[in-house]
Parts: sequence; C-alpha cells; structure tokens
Amino acid sequence: MGNATPDQYGADRTENDETYSAGLVALNVDDGQVAWVYQFVHHDLWDMDTPAQPVLIDLATDGGTQPAVIQPTKQGSLYVLNRETGEPIVPIEEVPAPQGAVEGDWTAETQPRSALNLLPPPLTERDMWGASPFDQMMCRIQFNSLRYEGQYTPPSLEGSIVYPGNVGVMNWGGVAVDPKRQALFTGAKYLAFVSTLVPREEVEEGQGSASEQGLQPNAGAPYAVELGPLLSVLGLPCQAPSWGDVAGIDLQSAEVVWKHRNGTTRDSMPFDLPIGLNVGVPALGGPLTTAGGVSFLSGTLDQYLRGYDITTGEELYKARLPAGGQATPMTYTGQDGRQYVVVTAGATAPLVPRWVIT
Repeated sequence: MGNATPDQYGADRTENDETYSAGLVALNVDDGQVAWVYQFVHHDLWDMDTPAQPVLIDLATDGGTQPAVIQPTKQGSLYVLNRETGEPIVPIEEVPAPQGAVEGDWTAETQPRSALNLLPPPLTERDMWGASPFDQMMCRIQFNSLRYEGQYTPPSLEGSIVYPGNVGVMNWGGVAVDPKRQALFTGAKYLAFVSTLVPREEVEEGQGSASEQGLQPNAGAPYAVELGPLLSVLGLPCQAPSWGDVAGIDLQSAEVVWKHRNGTTRDSMPFDLPIGLNVGVPALGGPLTTAGGVSFLSGTLDQYLRGYDITTGEELYKARLPAGGQATPMTYTGQDGRQYVVVTAGATAPLVPRWVIT
C-alpha cells in the first residue's frame, strides 16, 4: 500500500489511513476479507510508501519450509513474513523515533525495523563531502543548519534531512530472488534529501511540482513542502559516496553476504569521458536473476547493463546501452535455443527503444 496523503502532514488522516497505509495487506480470495495487515511506517510523514511488489518464496528454515513473502521498502528494511499468517520470519523490532512534529500534527513513538536491512548508518558532519574544500565547508554549514536526529526526523519549517531519502534505499524496482540458492539480489540507493515545510499562505496558486523534487503542493495540508536532494553549491551530493550499491543476501541466515558500489560518474559529468569514477550511483530500475545465478541490473546514472554473480558479487558482465535503462531487464529463450536478456533503454535516446544482448 502507498502512504496516506498529504505526504508530509498527517493530522487529518482517517483510522483506515493509519491502519493500512505504508504496509502490506493480504486478502482472502474467497470472500475478499482482510486476512492480515503489517504496517512498515507508522503515521508516515516522509513519503516512505511501499512502492515495490512483494516477492513470494518457499523459505527453508530450521523448522522446515515456510511460505514467505518478502517486502522491500524505501527505508531500507527487507521484511520477511509468513504469507499465510503475516507473522515475521525474520525478527522486526520497534525502535524509538524522533519526536516533535509541527503544530497540530504528531509523530509515532516507534517505527518498525527488520533485522534484515540495508539501512545506512546515520549521517554526521564528518560525512559531508565536496569536490573542493569550499564545497565541503558549505555542505557542513548546510548540514548543521538543518534539523537531523537520524532516521524519521520529522519535517520542519527550518528544513529536515530525510535519510534514507525520498527515492529510498529500495524503490519500485524491487528485488530478485533465487529460490534454488535461497538468495536475494537488489540495488540500494543512498541519497539524503531535505524536506522543508512552507506555510500555505506563502505558496502562490498553481505553484508546485509533481516530481520528487521542487515544491510539492501537499493539497489539503496547511503546509506545502520544498523537497530535493542534499546537494552542494556545485550540484553534487553533500554526503560522501557511495550513493548506490548492489547487494547479495542469504535468506536462510538473513545476512547480507556482500555489498559494493555499483556505477560510475560517466554520463553525469559536464563533459563526456569514456570512463567515470567508481563512486556508486543510484539506480532507478529493477533486478533480474537467472537460474544460473547471474543477476542483471540496469538503471544506473551511467548507461550500462551489468551482470553479477549472486553468490559472490563478482561483476561478470557489463554492456554499454544507447540510453538510460531505467527499467527492469527480462530474459527469454530465443528460437536459436540461446538465452537472451532484454531491457528497455529509452531515456534521452530518440528512436532507440531497446537494446538486446546475449
């Protein structure tokens, strides 16, 4: 389920909003009644909806095989539940959350966190990074001028850091599961955002953006919100890289076996170079894994399709795309008996809608 709107103000939400939003709901197909519901963000004020499709797997555990459902989330947790009962297979802890919403609103005292997660450590002033000493100094000044008390810092009039940011750790692309190896492959994004509430009387009629950046109207709330990445004066992320990783997870032990940077600065620089710095960049696309244990992911800011060994994380393959591949790859068997991977690559590339590789 998505989050209840307005995204950054929740004083007027209904009981159903507070029960079902930003959660996973199972319905009985015979009568349509709710079998169970598990909420992953209480009273969501950060647009931390549940954007990715849940994944089903029969999970081998010490007590035998359990019918599991795995839900990736923007906030970095991978929730593993019994899909028949909704009970956690991997432990979920309610952790204390920062308090102090704007006047008229409130914040939940705790938020759920799965023991299996790709959550980054909290930001500090030392994490502020820059292409030059001046850039770094300005980022540190900006960091100290904003409200930040860790994950789930409430939106504020002075501006609050949202980290993980609004594009999440995991987003609509979801995860890929290998049932034979009981393994999971996914990309992870690490990009801090800033959320600043703007009183309604200061917003001109018709002003606002429908994207993840800019002024969000937040219709129905007493505040609009100015939203965007935490960037330096040069337009680079203020926080030190990595800004995007790939990771492999052992589902039987519920452990992150490997994680490393994914993607380079190529195609993000003001001038074209055939190589880029291996900083790790966000990927807006989903993963695919094959029966042979090869996992594919495109969607990075540099225009590549990459293949990884799901067990070790070794990069086995990299192919240049004619445009951004902000999509999930698919695989099929051709008439020649060979296995192919196809990915849509249409971003900024006219007349080049797809790229097929062997």
